[in-house]
Amino acid sequence: MPKTITGRAPGTAARRTMTAAARAAAKRAERGHLEPAREPTVAGRTVLIDAPKNGWEDPPEPSLESFEEDAPPQDSGRPRRRRLLTVVLGALLAAGLAAVAVLGWQYLEGRQAESARADAIAAARKAAPVVLSYDYRHLDRDFARARIHLTGDFRDEYGKTTKTVVGPTAEKYHGVVKAKIAAPATGAPAASVVSASPDEVVVLLFVNQVTESTQVSGARVDLNRVRMTMSRTGDGWKVSAVDAL
Repeated sequence: MPKTITGRAPGTAARRTMTAAARAAAKRAERGHLEPAREPTVAGRTVLIDAPKNGWEDPPEPSLESFEEDAPPQDSGRPRRRRLLTVVLGALLAAGLAAVAVLGWQYLEGRQAESARADAIAAARKAAPVVLSYDYRHLDRDFARARIHLTGDFRDEYGKTTKTVVGPTAEKYHGVVKAKIAAPATGAPAASVVSASPDEVVVLLFVNQVTESTQVSGARVDLNRVRMTMSRTGDGWKVSAVDAL
């Protein structure tokens, strides 16, 4: 008995696929006349959609979501560049503030040093004649007045020297020394600032000393250059060192 072979005739699947595609095209044309387009069309991109196992009766249309999924990622370098710019601007701002602080400090120090110059040189002019003068008839009084203008180790050194050397010598020879700051023709005392900082000023003075004693006939005049170091204290500017040049 001849075998009966059941199955699909050749070309059946192709005809069914063509029929389904025709129906889909007809429905799309019909929707195009009856309904307004809900989504904008996007040109210039091909979207691949996997077909079901048995084919489509009405093939779907691609949606905007398909294009959004395939869209290239946004440039991730922009946030990085913004962060880098923020860091650079922050560093420049910090450097600018530091420069302003340094300039402000230097300006303030300069103003303080200028004020110190004037105050220290005035104190030196007042102190020099007292510190460099004495009279054997009232040594204790003279030395006490001088110590008022002194400070630090120099004050202690002055006390020891006047007690052990200057005082006994002055009493023995009846010594009298009168010091005065030299004044040029203009009348201003001859004093100048060698160096200055807010807390210490070195002053150069031209001092004339007239000495009388039993060791000399008449009076002897000594023209001296004296360098005085003036230091700021809680009681004003005081002499912290004296050097004869």
